[in-house]
Amino acid sequence: MSAADAVFVILVAGATLYAVFGGADFGAGVWQLLSIGDRVPGRRERVQARIGHSLGPVWEANHVWLIFALVVLWTAFGEAFGPIMRTLYLPLALAVLGIVLRGSGFAFGHVFEGRAGRGSENLFALSSLITPFFMGTVVGAIAAGEVEAGGTAGAFEAWTGPLPLLIGVLFVVSCSYVASVFLLDECRRARDDELAAYFSRRAVGAAAVAGALAAVGLLVLRADARFIYDGLLGEGLPLVIASALLGMLTLFGLVREWRRGLRPLAIGAVVAVIAGWAVAQYPYLLPRTLTIEEGAGAEPALTATIIVFGAALAIVVPALAFLYRLAQKQVLE
Repeated sequence: MSAADAVFVILVAGATLYAVFGGADFGAGVWQLLSIGDRVPGRRERVQARIGHSLGPVWEANHVWLIFALVVLWTAFGEAFGPIMRTLYLPLALAVLGIVLRGSGFAFGHVFEGRAGRGSENLFALSSLITPFFMGTVVGAIAAGEVEAGGTAGAFEAWTGPLPLLIGVLFVVSCSYVASVFLLDECRRARDDELAAYFSRRAVGAAAVAGALAAVGLLVLRADARFIYDGLLGEGLPLVIASALLGMLTLFGLVREWRRGLRPLAIGAVVAVIAGWAVAQYPYLLPRTLTIEEGAGAEPALTATIIVFGAALAIVVPALAFLYRLAQKQVLE
């Protein structure tokens, strides 16, 4: 494995960690949005309180992985960073706007009361749709070959095709699915059986919708991104099968009301599909126009990135793992 390949693996690892933990964060906001019209007296407030309690200690930490992935892309693969930013600046800007509005809504929702408090909470919930959707359109546009090395496209052309829009919706549903499994576990830890049943039903529904969208996505992928489609059914097929099996096992566990193992299974399904995508896209950073070796920076930059990643594994990851562990034990306020 070359240094460029090693850094590409690091980049995928950072994106995967953000997809799992940041995705669960965004998905929780989606469930808060969907709870607004709940007709069961008091349940909306209980759902929002549970989401706020679950996210409070860790919500800001999840963006570490987004920053990490962007810095790696910028530092190690500048030849890809430039075209992506030039071509997809609008959906990326809207994704950042969603992060800012969401963070503001979450913070002020815990400070204001009455109408201002409800407005802040609604802003947090609504903004939770924005970022995963536009992040998905970015991934879909890259997969569809709309981002070319040295090329540019109009503000709307690259990311408004069938594949980017479908991937955007799939990102939202997948985030909601992972979040519902996480929140189900949180409710069980808090011994709130009613809300646990509430999130269990929603996890089953989100899993079904995500599966249907993934099936449709394969057809759209075949039409709009044949290179990725062939890779998924070739070198990436074992990972695709693993993701499907883990997803079905998670669904079976939800129906059978398993009390353990659901969270790792849901995470495994997401990790497997992202890894399969990376394998299918290899050796390209930008399909058909820029390979990993062509887009890699200078050797010293790649070496420094690998060293920093090793240091992060030794220092940052244990600290974050300890933070998540304390949050799960519900000892943080």
